[in-house]
Amino acid sequence: MAYDVARVRSLYPALRGDTVWLDGAAGTQSPSSVIDAIADAYRTGTSNGGGAFDASQRADAYVDAARSAVADLVGAADPRGVVLGPNMTTLTYRIGQALSDGWGPGDNVVVSRLDHDANIRPWIQWAQRSGAEVRWAEIDVETGELPSGQYANLVDERTRLVAVTAASNVLGTRPDVRAITDLAHAAGALTYVDGVHATAHGVVDVAELGADFYATSSYKWDGPHVGCVVAGPELLESLRPMKLASSSDEVPDRFEWGTPSYPNLAGVAAAVDHLAALDVEARGSRRERLVTSLKASEENESALFSRMLSALEADDRVTSYGAAKRRTATAYFRVQGETPEATAARLAAAGVNVWHGHNYAWEVTGALGIRDSGSAVRASLAHYSSEADVDRLLDVTLEA
Repeated sequence: MAYDVARVRSLYPALRGDTVWLDGAAGTQSPSSVIDAIADAYRTGTSNGGGAFDASQRADAYVDAARSAVADLVGAADPRGVVLGPNMTTLTYRIGQALSDGWGPGDNVVVSRLDHDANIRPWIQWAQRSGAEVRWAEIDVETGELPSGQYANLVDERTRLVAVTAASNVLGTRPDVRAITDLAHAAGALTYVDGVHATAHGVVDVAELGADFYATSSYKWDGPHVGCVVAGPELLESLRPMKLASSSDEVPDRFEWGTPSYPNLAGVAAAVDHLAALDVEARGSRRERLVTSLKASEENESALFSRMLSALEADDRVTSYGAAKRRTATAYFRVQGETPEATAARLAAAGVNVWHGHNYAWEVTGALGIRDSGSAVRASLAHYSSEADVDRLLDVTLEA
């Protein structure tokens, strides 16, 4: 059976209107099952975790369910390695503090121009505080590729961390993460992989990627605003983050500061269950159903993206950025004679939601030479995108 986009779309209340949602790279819409899970948690009543009474035990159950769900989503072996927090940026700074405690002069960290700033700036700032050197992996500005071969000249025995994205949030580029992490591990370095953009667009297996740390965010795959960093429990045990004396020293609790939003954690588990059911023919364990469903979703996105990108690039007035061999369904473009802001406003007036600007891809847009002039327009497909969505985008963008 072909991927049933109409059935998938019917599950999202926000999609019942006439708006075209091509802004998923900045956050997807949520299906009714996620909304209901969060609302039910509030309706039933929750309290802080760790108590003897029912409401407190429900809160603990939401945490456990969210950890297990995220582990299934990214192929992690042990839910005890799933750290939950308000967002990826906060968790990256938090993990960075613990990692950088062991860095010093003579050490180095490697970051890439391809990454979202949340996987660059924290490492630069922690390196500066510790006296470690920062080394840069550069992109090919013509293709948007991140050549993995350059890492052989960047990584050495004093490299402590290699941070790299699994997919660019503006160009869509999927670098050869495994080749990069293999080079890092051969030198004894740890790897921190930003999967925030990648996770919604295909099957993730943290072991296959070679990710010591894998970061993702629930709101990019139909859930609420919750960040997640996944690592091996034994690796987390080796790190000592700053924390309150009175808070738990267990892993992963020691990385989770303050009281979490328990209802949102109920939404995280519901979002993963929703993804596992995108393909009605998916069977088996939740992980097996996720693999089947995300493969089907990716095939649908790829077909739509090929059509969208071909039409955009066929118009002489459009400049498209990025031409990587492997990429997510994310278009980044400018229309001749019009600022990106004006293009986005014109699309918005026609009911088409897209983003414009650098989208926190600060180094990418700088390397492309477009950051100071408004960067570009980003149209990103999701598993609920349809042919009609693409048609509306093209009709408005390419209108005379």
